[in-house]
Amino acid sequence: MKTKIRRYLKASLALLLLPIMVFSLAACQSSSPSDSESPSGSSPGTDPSGSSPGTDPGKSNFAELVVHVGPDPDTIDPALNSAVDGATLIAHAFEGLYSLDENGIPVPAQAESVDISGDGLTYTFKLRSGLKWSDGSPITAGDFVYAWARAVDPDTGADYEYMFESIAGYDKGELEVAAPDDNTIVVKLVARTPYFLELMAFPTFFPVKQNVVEANGDAWATKVETYIGNGPYKMVEWTPGSHITYAKNENYWNVGALGPERIKFLLMDDDNAILASYMSGGVKFIDTVPNDEIDNLRSRGDFFLEGQLGTYYISFNCAADVLDNPQFRKALTLAVDRDYITKEIGKAGQENAGGYVSTGVADAAPGSEFRAVGGNYYDPSPAAYEANLAEAKAIIAELYPDGNVPTLEYLYNTSTAHQLIGEALQQMWKEIGVTVTLQVQEWNTFLNTRKNGEYQIARNGWLCDYNDPMTMLDMWITGGGNNDAQWSNAEYDSLISQAKNSSDQAERMRLMHQAEDILFDEWVLCPIYFYVDIYMIDGGIDGFYSSPLGLKYFMYATPK
Repeated sequence: MKTKIRRYLKASLALLLLPIMVFSLAACQSSSPSDSESPSGSSPGTDPSGSSPGTDPGKSNFAELVVHVGPDPDTIDPALNSAVDGATLIAHAFEGLYSLDENGIPVPAQAESVDISGDGLTYTFKLRSGLKWSDGSPITAGDFVYAWARAVDPDTGADYEYMFESIAGYDKGELEVAAPDDNTIVVKLVARTPYFLELMAFPTFFPVKQNVVEANGDAWATKVETYIGNGPYKMVEWTPGSHITYAKNENYWNVGALGPERIKFLLMDDDNAILASYMSGGVKFIDTVPNDEIDNLRSRGDFFLEGQLGTYYISFNCAADVLDNPQFRKALTLAVDRDYITKEIGKAGQENAGGYVSTGVADAAPGSEFRAVGGNYYDPSPAAYEANLAEAKAIIAELYPDGNVPTLEYLYNTSTAHQLIGEALQQMWKEIGVTVTLQVQEWNTFLNTRKNGEYQIARNGWLCDYNDPMTMLDMWITGGGNNDAQWSNAEYDSLISQAKNSSDQAERMRLMHQAEDILFDEWVLCPIYFYVDIYMIDGGIDGFYSSPLGLKYFMYATPK
């Protein structure tokens, strides 16, 4: 479990020696309980000599590889998606200027090269020649300029529009991104941004085809005939509630390196049915299993537990009655027995969380971690639980001396693990006199209910989008598209803005630690544990890789 994170961090931290640091991408909200200056390198699936595993004459490809990464996606519009399963689907149909290799390092993709100015504030990307959309029409630098402008347009409603804040002009609503010719993109930044090349591999920064989007509105990303991308695969079939099938994109610049002729993503949300499909051989990869099966599966060679950068936590609707009191939120947070949840329910080596930013996320000094530097905001160990519980009871007694504590509702999405955790929380909060009812919703409905603030307490999870604490902190700015807590704090907003406008790495980290302090001064959320990635994959598959940040990559998979 720890091996993969440490290998990943070692590769990432080594890049601190370069004038511009790069770390690595991830992915957003998880439905699962588990969910350089001129850098050179080859794209995934291609070694520096140019050989491609997909074209090895001694190997055949899968005619169709059947996998499972989630239920029906809420959206697969690159600008609108904020979920891990959606990001995986998007990453197979679209591609950014950079992509991630099997080690989580950004490498040139649609861009052939990048020139970074000495001050680290200007990036000049050169596109590969002859790039085409999946319909055969040419891709130009202007397609990227359009897509980025669309993502920050308030009318688009992109959850991730704040990720563009590092680009100059964001504060005026006009990004300083130019296409001086069809093959060149020039980007001006407000400050050195250590993770900027990783952003280029993130779905929100992928190009979209302007005439298709404008002719079809949001519906363009819901139909096979209009889902035109620039990535390794193209959608050929979509049966909601059943599957989405992709086929090789013959117009992709690196099509010769691809593995499966077709990739079929089954759309399921029942853990038991998902495992049964895998065991019968009908599905070759699944990313969730019933929690009560984990102990039985551990000894299998096709069962994997690997590190992820992310946190499973509880969202409080800070604008809701009762929950608008930070002390009440503190009591709920302290009353959670995290060790019971990780040991008796999680069963996969999850780590009790004493803060929000995940373990494994780098701090300023080489080899250091943000969580270790920042420490815990409460003691999450089993030894401290009774003391935490006593403090929680005292808070409730002070807030409600008559004992008339309002009944609350806890919302979660379909999953055996989420259900078990919800039931455990229900009992833990009952210990402090708080009655909680449980409500379950299917994934798409759940995402929108939570996003719209139509809840009191909800299950949540966040996987990093790059290896920098900013990916877990800028989401809480006032009005942010991923600020499900409906929380606002002017001082917090200022600290995040200052950090994004600083080129000094130590200063950035100092400001972000102060920002996280505010989250726990006001008890905005309740961390439970730091994620572990759980998946099963058929032993006959080679070339698959998974990012510690959530995405799954099947485009270079081949039979062993």
